[in-house]
Amino acid sequence: MPRQQQSAARPAVPPAARPVRRRSYDQFDATARALDSVGDRWTLLIVRELLGGPRRYTDLHADLPGVSTDVLASRLKDMEQSGLALRRKLPPPSAASVYELTERGHGLLPVLAALAAWGAPALAERRPTDAVRAHWFALPLLGALTGLTREGVLEVRLDEGGFHLHVGLRAGGGAGFVLPGAEAYGAVYGYGPADRPDARIVLGAEVCLELAQGAATLTEAVKDGRVEVLGDGPLAAELRGE
Repeated sequence: MPRQQQSAARPAVPPAARPVRRRSYDQFDATARALDSVGDRWTLLIVRELLGGPRRYTDLHADLPGVSTDVLASRLKDMEQSGLALRRKLPPPSAASVYELTERGHGLLPVLAALAAWGAPALAERRPTDAVRAHWFALPLLGALTGLTREGVLEVRLDEGGFHLHVGLRAGGGAGFVLPGAEAYGAVYGYGPADRPDARIVLGAEVCLELAQGAATLTEAVKDGRVEVLGDGPLAAELRGE
């Protein structure tokens, strides 16, 4: 066979893949640069989930109803490339991998807290299509509890489920936003009940939103019976106003 025919019969070699450049506003501005990293749909909601600590991919997908598997995988990859999150394997005997926020990713906590406060008035009425998870109330409630002086782990029980928070003033004088045993940029809240909470509160989601919006104080809600405080320690006493 002639050499030219042999050459024509060979499959074409695809060109080397070029790295995909993420979309950018291409503006020399801090806000624009920030939105280059977190402005895509679902990204900040993934951050919200990871503020509760390391999560498996399946857990993230379960608690982000409406996101497709492709989009979730793409956003997580983008967050790794942007230095907001990392993926690591759990030690044996577990073979699972988890995603967690980096220190830079955890720096979005005040951004999420501000967005939660800004968006709370839009929750006056729950739409029939709205999904809900108990831990979605953690960030709004944290803002309402920043005045507490007794430090400890507070378990929160709603009709939708439960979660736990670290509240009170830390040794450094700042508001306690990190669960015991976590890194300085560790979990802000925990999923489900706490192992050994210092106090528990039982309330409805609507009361939680009132507290977050400043429409009622914790002291008022406890006095009129809309918030039940359980426990005998110093934190429980402060929550009761004692």
